[in-house]
Amino acid sequence: MTDSMEQQKAQASAWFRTLRDDIVAAFEGLEDSHDVGPFSDQPAGRFEVTETKRASDDGTDAGGGLMSVMRGGRVFEKVGVNVSTVFGTLGERAQAAMAARKGLPGMKDDPRFWASGISLVAHMQNPHCPAVHMNTRMFWTPYGWWFGGGSDLNPCLEYDEDTGHFHGVQKEHCDRHGDQHYPRLKEWADEYFYIPHRGRARGVGGIFLDDHNSGDWDTDFAFIQDIGKAFLPAFVPLIEKRRVDDFGDTEKHAQLVHRGLYAEYNLVYDRGTKFGLETGHDANAVLMSLPPMAKWV
Repeated sequence: MTDSMEQQKAQASAWFRTLRDDIVAAFEGLEDSHDVGPFSDQPAGRFEVTETKRASDDGTDAGGGLMSVMRGGRVFEKVGVNVSTVFGTLGERAQAAMAARKGLPGMKDDPRFWASGISLVAHMQNPHCPAVHMNTRMFWTPYGWWFGGGSDLNPCLEYDEDTGHFHGVQKEHCDRHGDQHYPRLKEWADEYFYIPHRGRARGVGGIFLDDHNSGDWDTDFAFIQDIGKAFLPAFVPLIEKRRVDDFGDTEKHAQLVHRGLYAEYNLVYDRGTKFGLETGHDANAVLMSLPPMAKWV
């Protein structure tokens, strides 16, 4: 591995940690500023931060990260913001998946990997506030490197203006790198976050990409940074607007049913969930995305 690649990996890992810090601060700021409307009489929520470790078969250091979870706040019922940098060798199942998806049959001969990224899922107190998911990541093997990530909005009560704002901010950030990206990433998200056994999407979409390698690391890293930078301005204004809205049993029921849909997707289809569990990462961190309460009808 070249020194330049080591520097690039360190740069990517540091960026994901910076993005995590910015999001945690912004979310705690939302808790502090919510002083009118439902749940405003509760104590402001704060993140509990836990160090995570990746398990390795031989007991050697295999990396880890930070799991930051807030529960029972004024605005957030449960939100997790995880950041990690892990490394080691891929097991047989992960090797097979890598060979199938990326066309890397040589993984069997040299199954080393390195991965770093941030993953976020937020489930809100007020049903008028949409749930949201975001992640950005870098993955390396001896056969190449890739970036991936995106974010998608998951409201149980849909508002066209909210959907338009969320997509508009993401398009603005993608367009900084060429107007060809947003349409492709939006379509990719629509396909990726589709739930076949329900015959519907899990939300109103967003942007998604994976296995991204143009051959120019600096260009691709700048692109994935802008995907990450789009998240807060796309999401926070929606929460500031909707967190004061009144709701009743009908809206709460709709929220819990939609959370059941979200849980089904993450447990059955999500690549990140499968990869995290197959590579021995902390199961609590991997399954952080599951809602605190859900309902099936």
